[in-house]
Amino acid sequence: MRERRPGLGMTGFASLPPVSAASPAPDVIGVLRGIRDALAGRRFALLTGAGLSTDSGIPDYRGPGAAPRAPMTYQEFIGHPDNRQRYWARNHIGWSHLRRADPNGGHVAAARLEQRGLLTGLITQNVDRLHEDAGSVNVVDLHGRFDRVACLACARRYSRTLLAGVLEELNPGFLERALEDGVVEMAPDADATVEDSALIRSFVVAHCPACGGTLKPDFVYFGENVPRDRVERSYAMVDDAGALVVAGSSLTVMSGLRFVRHAAKQQKPVVIINRGATRGDDLATIKLEAGVSESLTWLASELPDL
Repeated sequence: MRERRPGLGMTGFASLPPVSAASPAPDVIGVLRGIRDALAGRRFALLTGAGLSTDSGIPDYRGPGAAPRAPMTYQEFIGHPDNRQRYWARNHIGWSHLRRADPNGGHVAAARLEQRGLLTGLITQNVDRLHEDAGSVNVVDLHGRFDRVACLACARRYSRTLLAGVLEELNPGFLERALEDGVVEMAPDADATVEDSALIRSFVVAHCPACGGTLKPDFVYFGENVPRDRVERSYAMVDDAGALVVAGSSLTVMSGLRFVRHAAKQQKPVVIINRGATRGDDLATIKLEAGVSESLTWLASELPDL
């Protein structure tokens, strides 16, 4: 289990700070009022993506200003030891940054919406666990979690914090040298781009302490399928809902878009809040291009109780 930060309860909402209404621009507030009216009297499912975590200092893959990058695929990861060495070296740097991220107002607003009984559940494409840190309970981590690693041979799982200590022992001074050389880019899966290829080649990869097998972050790579139980649980959240709200996802990959199509097929309102175009815009009942955190904060303050 990921360590909880001071002031954040293990299960709940008692220790959450109050959500205060944000102050979006007047034209944004007009659209938000329409969203509030469309959602009023309905419980809804909430689907979140990387655009929600940018306010916590975690970069987006595809949002405005994001640098083009090609994440490592599962096939590349398992295909050659050099690829795994490069990935774990970069992940070791990215983890040291990502583990320090804190929930932002949007995460807290999502937890408040759940506390008030307005959500049928929360589906997140993010692996950063910030929803859980903010107090959300009924969460499907659709793409897995960055705070665990799994052995591909024996299926044992380990804490990423524990692995960080092992990697530091195997690679003394690596982080300091990497930071001196400069980190070019961070990614939402704790990956980092580093210019020094010699430094990468010097990295010693850890193996499963139980069987010596290959360790992999416990999240879904590009080229992998989302586990069926997570998909089914997410569909159930949409089925139980009167509407679907998408917050901070470009819906580029089918893992998230399928739920938008599912809700639209059931003729349920689909609200999309995202900076920039999404693959589901043609299915949206209401589309708002605005900051995700401020929009969710406003909605958490303005939506009436059921």
